[in-house]
Amino acid sequence: MRTTVLIPARLASTRLPNKPLADIGGVPMVVRVAQRVLSGMAPGTRVVVAGDSESILQACAQHGIEAVLTRQDHPSGSDRLAEACDILGLHDDAIVVNVQGDEPLIDPVLVTAVAQVLQDNATASMGTAACPITEADEFFNPNAVKVVLDAASHALYFSRAPIPWWRDAPTNGPRQLPSPAPLRHIGIYSYRVGFLRQFPCLAPAPLESTEALEQLRALWHGHRIAVHVAASAPGAGVDTPEDLERVRAWLAQMQ
Repeated sequence: MRTTVLIPARLASTRLPNKPLADIGGVPMVVRVAQRVLSGMAPGTRVVVAGDSESILQACAQHGIEAVLTRQDHPSGSDRLAEACDILGLHDDAIVVNVQGDEPLIDPVLVTAVAQVLQDNATASMGTAACPITEADEFFNPNAVKVVLDAASHALYFSRAPIPWWRDAPTNGPRQLPSPAPLRHIGIYSYRVGFLRQFPCLAPAPLESTEALEQLRALWHGHRIAVHVAASAPGAGVDTPEDLERVRAWLAQMQ
């Protein structure tokens, strides 16, 4: 089945204005993301930027990247992806992968794996990824989202809390990790297009509001999320000017 990779990109950003068009080695960041994905995906993979402004579309056109114009008033990224699926005329049984437009260091192998894990799990509506946590500080960090899986590698729950928590955990002394190693969620998703069209219409879940994790809405309504476990986490995305300088420095070193 042919996979379509969708890269949502919007100009509004509180910490880094016009982030999709930020220059990285003479190329706009969102174009860098698309080029990075295309560099390692199977032949025939379609990569499309879903932008909210003509300037994003123009930047993509200048570099030969396919792009579609979506509305500016979408409340969430999933709404933007659903509109892009409609514009592209994708069938309900097709699979799309959501790669964020601020991930210029994304590993194409991970993108392929997240698409494949959904293709291999007929009962799942979504796919995503996780990696082992090796540092206690990360396990206890609420900004690091944790996930626990069932025997078929479907997500049971996502949380900002340290899960799973072992009954005999030490209450004093240095923080420790449970065994086997807990899993950190990696924020990349694959969807069946039919579910993606349905998802924005699902009522928000109470757990979603508590944890501030949109993927809990899918679990709350009985949908399964298949999880690919990667060996390690991908390179960090770009949220701040400092992140942007880090990526620029990395690219300069690679070149």
